[in-house]
Amino acid sequence: MEPPIVFTNVNKSYETPPVYVVHDFSLSINRGEFFCLVGQSGCGKSTVLKMIAGIENPTSGTLVRPNHVGMVFQSYALLPWLTVEDNISFAARMQRFEENRVQEVTERYLRMVHLEAFAKKHPRELSGGQRQRVGIARALAVESDVLLLDEPFSALDPVNCDELHADLLEIWGITKKTIVMISHHFEEAVVLADRVGIMKDGKLGEIIPITLPRPRKEEQASFMLEVKKIRRCLSAS
Repeated sequence: MEPPIVFTNVNKSYETPPVYVVHDFSLSINRGEFFCLVGQSGCGKSTVLKMIAGIENPTSGTLVRPNHVGMVFQSYALLPWLTVEDNISFAARMQRFEENRVQEVTERYLRMVHLEAFAKKHPRELSGGQRQRVGIARALAVESDVLLLDEPFSALDPVNCDELHADLLEIWGITKKTIVMISHHFEEAVVLADRVGIMKDGKLGEIIPITLPRPRKEEQASFMLEVKKIRRCLSAS
């Protein structure tokens, strides 16, 4: 099968003369893959995600991307006046699904993120971890083959992070979606990803395959070797 996302010599600039946010970026992401892009703030990884989402367009180069994607945001971006189930169904209705499918999709993803008991709650009544579960369910309700994750767990405590990592891997296994995630945290990348791309100063450096069997635990020596490998790649001049 053809990869759903292919960057070929992509550049992104916001100024004239050009100051490149993303420079000569080439990457192919396989169908059904969990790919994580890591790098320091300002390295261009969020811009890459926005180009996949269609929020931004390349200045030059070519990009093959899906017609529509589901996206999970760091800030949750929930509609505060809607209940949990209405936030999810809103995403399905935006795809112009018929009402019976909207109901089916909403119920399916409520179950998948374990929030059936909170369906009638509003975002203000939820914990941070629960809000992000709603964000994941809403992104899934788009019913796209590609799910984008914009540092979705960076504001959560370690216990919530661990639980959501496990849930996300379970969802990925069930749905077989292509997942592209950006992160500041090397350990998170190793826990989740099939491959980790290293971004620095707008450019894609080494791509590291993570072949450790799942579930992956930080106390494993092999786990920390992968983390150190990513850290060395990012710190190399």
